[in-house]
Amino acid sequence: MDKTTKIFVAGHRGLVGSAIVRKLEKEGYTNLVLKTRQELDLFDQKAVDAFFQSEKPEYVIDSAAKVGGIKANMTHPAEFLYENLQIQNNLIWSAKNANVKKFLFLGSSCIYPRDAPQPMNEDSFSKGAPEVTNEGYAYAKIAGMKLCEYIYDEFGLNFTSCMPTNIYGENDDFNPETSHVIPSLIRRMHEAKVDNTPEVVIWGTGVSRREFLHVDDLADAVVWQLTQYTEKQFLNIGTGEDISIKELAFIIKELVGYEGELVFDATKPDGMPKKLLDVTRLHNAGWKHSIKFEDGLKRTYDWYLANIS
Repeated sequence: MDKTTKIFVAGHRGLVGSAIVRKLEKEGYTNLVLKTRQELDLFDQKAVDAFFQSEKPEYVIDSAAKVGGIKANMTHPAEFLYENLQIQNNLIWSAKNANVKKFLFLGSSCIYPRDAPQPMNEDSFSKGAPEVTNEGYAYAKIAGMKLCEYIYDEFGLNFTSCMPTNIYGENDDFNPETSHVIPSLIRRMHEAKVDNTPEVVIWGTGVSRREFLHVDDLADAVVWQLTQYTEKQFLNIGTGEDISIKELAFIIKELVGYEGELVFDATKPDGMPKKLLDVTRLHNAGWKHSIKFEDGLKRTYDWYLANIS
């Protein structure tokens, strides 16, 4: 891929999109197309179609999405399904109409069935219903994946997908109403330390296990897939390693320096008991993560201290 190739990164201000832009710029790509919500309304199909016809990007990375933690997904499943369908349908179809050379759709590991064999490999896709606590988001991502597959087959265009595991890192969402588990725990424990709060209550039993990938590793994988991978088969993007929520909470407790008690509320849902990706295909294709989890957490907390707290 030439360094002057025109690349459109949708959702460039978010956690993932901003990391992808940093990676592309670091690699010397100079022709990035970036549009804010005010400049391009991704809910407006006519506007998106006109953008593709006028700008004619050769490569597109779709990192635009409505995302949130377990509380947000359970409270607003209709919005998570509708808004994500609208955004991705407009982007994918307009890119198809503009004969984009390559389109990379970022899905999510939540597409897999709740009871999928662990670690979850790509062959488990569509073999059962997703976890109920985030099924609105999951069904939207499933639809986006299938649309890319159908376009690949029907029109011969290189429209592919990748399935990242749980992502964290600098520029994460620390809003207590919408954040995922890592930024949520960092913020709550930091504020509890500052306010001398004696305990922090955490949803669930703490026994469920999750895999985490630093956003800069994901950005590296995305650029690698964009430039090196041409197969129809989507790829899991992760570390192949997991940790319990309870273990995670105590690691963050030590990182933040919070000295109070952690209380796990078993009346609240745990979500999937275990969510670990099989990254065999990814490793065999030539990519592996490089950022150690403890280092990534420290970088995330440092960013929070500098930008949020």
